Amino acid sequence: MSTKPSYYITTPIYYVNAAPHLGTAYSTIMADVQARFRRAMGYDVMFLTGMDEHGQKVAEAAASHGLTPQEWCDSQAPLFHALWEELEISNDDFIRTTEKRQEHAVQYLWERMKEAGYIYKGNYDGWYCVPDETYFTETQVEKADEERGTKGQHLCPDCGRPLERIQEESWFFKLSEFQDRLLKLYDEHPDFVQPDFRMNEVRTFVEGGLQDLSVSRNNIDWGIPLPFGDGHVTYVWFDALLNYMTAVGYGVDTDEARAELAYRWPAQTHIVGKDIIRFHCVIWPAMLMAIGEALPEHVFAHGFLTVRNEQTGKAEKMSKSRGNAIAPREVIDLMGVEGYRYYFMTDVVPGSDGAISFGRMKQVYNADLANSWGNLVSRSLNMSAKYFDGCAPAKPAAADAFANPLAQVADGLVERYAAKMETFAYGEAVNEAMELIHVANHYIEDSEPWALAKDPARADELAFVIYNLLEAIRISAHLLAPFMPTTSAEALRRISCADEAATDDLVAACAWGGLAGGQPVEKGDALFPRLVD
Repeated sequence: MSTKPSYYITTPIYYVNAAPHLGTAYSTIMADVQARFRRAMGYDVMFLTGMDEHGQKVAEAAASHGLTPQEWCDSQAPLFHALWEELEISNDDFIRTTEKRQEHAVQYLWERMKEAGYIYKGNYDGWYCVPDETYFTETQVEKADEERGTKGQHLCPDCGRPLERIQEESWFFKLSEFQDRLLKLYDEHPDFVQPDFRMNEVRTFVEGGLQDLSVSRNNIDWGIPLPFGDGHVTYVWFDALLNYMTAVGYGVDTDEARAELAYRWPAQTHIVGKDIIRFHCVIWPAMLMAIGEALPEHVFAHGFLTVRNEQTGKAEKMSKSRGNAIAPREVIDLMGVEGYRYYFMTDVVPGSDGAISFGRMKQVYNADLANSWGNLVSRSLNMSAKYFDGCAPAKPAAADAFANPLAQVADGLVERYAAKMETFAYGEAVNEAMELIHVANHYIEDSEPWALAKDPARADELAFVIYNLLEAIRISAHLLAPFMPTTSAEALRRISCADEAATDDLVAACAWGGLAGGQPVEKGDALFPRLVD
């Protein structure tokens, strides 16, 4: 087992009723950026994503395509794998809830729940939202209809779509017994739900009272059978939530699996969308409390992606009927994978809804990547190759001989950056790195290396300036690597620092003066060609 500290981060596991879209990609890239950052900070990272394959919604999607549920799920898995590979997702595992390891873990969960006395058999009579796979009480539905002005229509309180009335025998989880324990959890760990305002939503929901939850179905067969042999299958969320522990050895009776579970669990962060926050911040911790397992340290709930109307400037819900739905492929075609990752992680604030537009994408790409970062790399490497015969200048012997604004910005930079990264304030973290890039671009204009090159008496000053620019590139590449791993690795390669790309000590890697000097440099093509209309 590794001697490094573990950092375990997960995305939601995604429903396979449709191909992966911008929202699923957003969650996954958000987790990937954090995973890459944590690896660079010396953690032994476990990054999990996957597919949620059971439930009525999946069965209906399969039937609509003339396939069995398993055939449908098998047809969708390659779409997720292909997109994650293209988007440079560095997940360590990809779990599918139809796998035997998940079935074994879920059945083991049922047995432990029964032993603990937290499940019982009864009859369910209430409302069910198939798209959200969520149960609602009569009171919840009536209240939502009244607030929406749709009294008597029985629409889903969350998504507004028609509900189904279900009357069937069911096993119930005693969720109502965990209200006080959950409120105590929120009091003692106010950062359990992030951002802060999401915690307020969760607390308000729990304070409103919890009812026991139906956790089995006996009118569908697409699910994990209960181990009791009574014809019931597991409610999809009672199955899906457990994937986070299944992937790290839960329920496997071997020394290796127990050691892995002890090392990896609890997870440090679950990344989820705000629409599934109740499942992860209410039901999931209650389930873990019931079986005596540790709780995840943090649940980070991000907002929805909307589309900014270019004419009105207003944010609109993305939908095919409006003609404003954007597919990942369209964004990749516009500004490449690295531009895609950078835009969504820096211009959309995690936790809040984010209005996106192609116009804004072009603006961010050109300003930050083409004109600032790409321009710095291109100009600096060109001058280094031109003035020093294809190499970087030697490391200056007298570092204090000239003013060095770049070293001043770099002092404490990685610590400022890391503090922002740890809280998922990705835009603010990148701003820290971009400050060094902006100062470096101004430094070129202020120091005028082309003028220094004409005066042999100022050769040392020229070497000092170019060295500083290359060192700023080296450090910036490290800080931007979680967002744009390929171009950061390429920038490091061009200054003969390719071996630094896989660093697990970011603080040491970003210490000023780490560039050896004297090594070959290569200008190469523009990292980010400017986008034009």
